[in-house]
Amino acid sequence: MKAAVYYNQQDIRIEEKPVPKIADNEVLVQMKACGICGSDLMDWYLKPRVPLVLGHEPAGLIAGKGDKVEGFEVGDRVFAHHHVACLTCHYCLRGNYTLCEQFHNTNIKPGGFAEYFRVPAPNLQTDTLKIPESVSFEEATLIEPVGCCLRALRKANTSIGDSVAVVGAGATGIIHTILSKHFGASQVIVSDIIDGRLATARKLGAGVVVNPKKENLKDIIFAKTDGRGVDLAIVTAPSIEAYKSALDICSKGGKLLVFAPTLPGERLEVSPKELFLTEVQIISSYSTSHLETRQALELIQQGKIHADELITHRYRLEETAEAFKTALENKESLKIVVIGGD
Repeated sequence: MKAAVYYNQQDIRIEEKPVPKIADNEVLVQMKACGICGSDLMDWYLKPRVPLVLGHEPAGLIAGKGDKVEGFEVGDRVFAHHHVACLTCHYCLRGNYTLCEQFHNTNIKPGGFAEYFRVPAPNLQTDTLKIPESVSFEEATLIEPVGCCLRALRKANTSIGDSVAVVGAGATGIIHTILSKHFGASQVIVSDIIDGRLATARKLGAGVVVNPKKENLKDIIFAKTDGRGVDLAIVTAPSIEAYKSALDICSKGGKLLVFAPTLPGERLEVSPKELFLTEVQIISSYSTSHLETRQALELIQQGKIHADELITHRYRLEETAEAFKTALENKESLKIVVIGGD
C-alpha cells in the first residue's frame, strides 16, 4: 500500500509499505478521508519520532476483521480514535482520560495518511464509531477536532450567558465559536490577523470580529462587555502574544483556556498577586476522549457543524506533501483533508 511518510515539514514522501496485518480482535480500515491537525504541523513535537505516518482524524471502510471481532462488519463506515484510555487507572477514574498512560500508548497503525490502517483492540472496543450514511467521510474527519473543542468547553464550565473571546480563527477557533453559541454564550468575539478567517468566523456565529493588527482588541472587548472583560478567553493560536492578550481581556473571575501549545522554550509571565486578587482561572485542555467523540458525531449528524464551511482544501493521498505545504503557507486555509482512493 501507499503511505505518506513524514520526515520533516518539507520532506513528506509517498512510500510503499506492507498492508498492516490484523490480530483476531482488530480490524483493517481503508482510509477514505483524514484531516490535517495543527499538531501535525508542530515539527518540534514530531522531530524526535521521525520518520512516521501521521493522520489522527481518519474515516474509512472496514476492509478486514479478525475472527473475534463483534459488532463490526466488513464494509462498515467508521471513525477510529487514535488514542483511547484504559478507563480503570487513577486518571481515568477521575475523568482525566487524556492523562492515562494507555491513552498515549495506543495508536492506529501506521497512521491515517495511508491507504489502510490497523485499529488495535482497545481503540476498536472503546472509541471506534460507525458513521451514519447521512454523514460523509469528509464530515467524519471533524469528529476528533470537534471532540477536542467540546472537552475544552466542558472543562471551562462554559455557561449560558457567558461572554467568550476566541483568540485565533483557524479551524478549531471557528469550531469553538460555533460550540460556544451552542453552549449558550451571550456573545462571541473572535480575534485573528487573517481577514478571510474572520469573515468565516462572523458567518458561523461570531458577533464581533477583530484584527488586532488593525484594531485594539482590549479596547473593543471592554467596550462590548461594559468594561468587565470576557468570562472566557480561549487561545487556539500557538503564540505567547496570543496568551498575553487573552489574559488582558479576562474579567474578574474569568477563565483563560489553554488550547494551543507554544514552542518548548517559551514562557508566559503571570503574576500570582493578580491571579489572587482577580480570581482569574487558567484551565488547559489537551485532546479528547470517547465521551466527546460520540457527541461530536451527533452534532455533525444534526447539522450543527457544517464541514463544507470548514474544509477549504482537499488533496489525494499522493498529494500529501502539497497538502502540508498549503496548511503551512496558505493563511486563508482552515481544515485540509487528504482523500483516500476508491
